[in-house]
Amino acid sequence: MTADEIRERILDVVPRNGGHLASSLGAVELSMALAEEFDPAADRIVWDVGHQAYAWKLLTDRGGRAFDTLRQTDGMAPFPTPAESAADAAVAGHAGVALSVAEGLAAARDAKGTCEHVVAVVGDAAVMNGTSMEALCNLTTAARKVIVVLNDNNTGNPPPSAEGGHFSAKAFFGQFGLSYIGPVNGHDIVALRTALANAKEKCRSVIVHVLTQKGRGYAPAETDPAAYHSLPAADSVAQQRTWSEAFGSAVADLARRDGRIVALTAGMKEGTGLGPFAEEFPGRFFDVGISEGHMVAFAAGLAAGGMRPVVAVYSSFLQRAVDQVMHDVCLPKLPVVFCVDRAGVVGGDGATHQGVFDIAMLRCLPGLTIEQPCDESELVRMLADAIVRDGPTVIRYPRGAVPAIRPSLPCGLAVPVVNPEAETQIWATGDMLEKAMAVSKRTGAGVVYARSLKPFDETLLRMQRKDGRRIVSIENGSAAGGFGEAIGADVRFGWPDAFVPHGSVGELERRYGLDAESIAAALKRHMMLKTS
Repeated sequence: MTADEIRERILDVVPRNGGHLASSLGAVELSMALAEEFDPAADRIVWDVGHQAYAWKLLTDRGGRAFDTLRQTDGMAPFPTPAESAADAAVAGHAGVALSVAEGLAAARDAKGTCEHVVAVVGDAAVMNGTSMEALCNLTTAARKVIVVLNDNNTGNPPPSAEGGHFSAKAFFGQFGLSYIGPVNGHDIVALRTALANAKEKCRSVIVHVLTQKGRGYAPAETDPAAYHSLPAADSVAQQRTWSEAFGSAVADLARRDGRIVALTAGMKEGTGLGPFAEEFPGRFFDVGISEGHMVAFAAGLAAGGMRPVVAVYSSFLQRAVDQVMHDVCLPKLPVVFCVDRAGVVGGDGATHQGVFDIAMLRCLPGLTIEQPCDESELVRMLADAIVRDGPTVIRYPRGAVPAIRPSLPCGLAVPVVNPEAETQIWATGDMLEKAMAVSKRTGAGVVYARSLKPFDETLLRMQRKDGRRIVSIENGSAAGGFGEAIGADVRFGWPDAFVPHGSVGELERRYGLDAESIAAALKRHMMLKTS
């Protein structure tokens, strides 16, 4: 395939299926050069991150009709994964780890005495991640040789060097013992192949500095690569207002009244809804790049210094900073507010991005309040309460449209909503409230809106238990270690103890029995068993 043909294929499929567009368009010629200079089945090519790897998929046995299934249920994975192809040396859904993985592969090669090449393809934003820096410090002692391809598309924040205060990749990476080749025009196949061939001849680790343009070949993405970073599927439902937008409005409104409020994100300003906040309060907004661990510890320092930091982060990326949440925030009981976006299954981005583990990971941490709103008014109330709370708070909410505001609900850790006298009571977290109401209509079960996941309403739960009620939980998170386990629910509906694959949310819910019809049918069976 030619570069033009690859771009045409990407531009045909991604707008239909959704996915990461600008980065992959920018890495077409780089992918071609890698596929031509290395043996994809024998050499080990590690991508960091897989946003840029659609061309690589097309060039390594996943072209033709297979690419039409990208991000579809049971179709091609959204990111590189060894389970899909031998050409994928590692899972590549999260940024900042390719150098470490490549070092491990190279060290294993050296131990076995084999001779395959190991290549890490790292973006200029990911290379400044903390894990990447740790890997660079260890590179020359851990392995005989790794080829590092720096895909520099002017996304990251390069460090200063000794050369006049301006960034010099040669000087910077030379400090870590790497030879340097470049800079190379990342859209010149001949120049790329020549540079990679030279890198193969080096006797020690080497960096090939490649300059690329995000969105290359598609004018709208070239002009505004951030807007074309990730596209929704063409058939996705138009959304009036998202949870992210509702959060962004709420935190900006609070910041107008409280000068202590600052907002932080890790390279996801627009995705988390903080774009308007950043424009209005540039001195109170911090984008730390792909450095979630640093972001949380930084927020802890802000809180210790008297500020009220609000950390906006996707659930799947907060996983990367759980230690800092425990050690730097919860242990000293600091008032950091974590607004956890994309909490729950997110669909096409697949197993690396499904935000189903945050409840299980965080609810064991002492002193941490965990809440989940059912609508925008609840989100606003929770955020206002969290800002003045003397301790850390997590507010989690899903991807997608925020529901219409319900009639005002009473205060409390949990609120009975319908059929409080029913023998079966469904405790539903936030975004599962509407689904629980639909199940109630089919089964007659009562519904409790579990506003607070930790602490939960032990008094109400004890009363319902005392009256002989059957307790059922529904949550958009892992059932293993989740809210249902915390309250000891008799029947627990949540995502399985497995990595949930990619696919539409509706299809995944039906597959795992988490749509309203399946839950109602299962609940009826439980009811019949109890009465028989």
